[in-house]
Amino acid sequence: MSDKPLSGRVTLVTGASRGIGYNAALALAKAGSHVIALARTQGGLEELDDAIKKEGGEATLVPMDLKQPDGLDQLGAIIHERWGRLDGLLSNAAQLGEISTAPHIDLKIWDSTMAVNVTANYRLIRSLDSLLRASPSGRAVFMSSSVAASRRAYWSVYAASKAAMEAFVQCYAAEQEKGDLRINLVDPGAMRTAMRGKAMPGEDPNSLPHPSEISPMLVEMLSPKFTRHNEIIRFKDWNA
Repeated sequence: MSDKPLSGRVTLVTGASRGIGYNAALALAKAGSHVIALARTQGGLEELDDAIKKEGGEATLVPMDLKQPDGLDQLGAIIHERWGRLDGLLSNAAQLGEISTAPHIDLKIWDSTMAVNVTANYRLIRSLDSLLRASPSGRAVFMSSSVAASRRAYWSVYAASKAAMEAFVQCYAAEQEKGDLRINLVDPGAMRTAMRGKAMPGEDPNSLPHPSEISPMLVEMLSPKFTRHNEIIRFKDWNA
């Protein structure tokens, strides 16, 4: 098997400046894909770019806030002009909101969380659908969470946003049954990320998997050989 299974492919990763997105972007580049790395943090993107170049890979950096009006529409137009297609999408960026009782969620936090976790994914799909379908083997992966289903106490805004995103993505996937585009959701479980640290400040981070551990799974799911479709795939079950 080639050590560059994604050679010639173009993959967009959101939330690429740290955590799961950073490690997945690096792994995708190592596998041969040109990575379009999107995140708010310029410094984190530059660190990623240095790491990718060190491994002989290539990246295009897109410093962008997903709440920026029309930014994703413009990105779709730029990708179309430069490549004419998009082979892979890893929609990883997310916002926790706040851990609080449901009646006390701050309205600004509610709106911001929904904008990043739900509306930005709608904008991504609207902007990139034709590009993904222009690829002979388009693959899209959206990162979700177990709380979308468990709906545990105090996680209301995050759980609601992830449940809405899952529903929207699965409706979209159901519309693509007859094409070559494969769309799935991933539940990574608890991982050693900044978001997890914010949500669970008393937890020992070293007891959790490092975000790089899920990268091989994401690389495989974004490769042409992966044909599963419209599933929620849990990292804990991947190698079980």
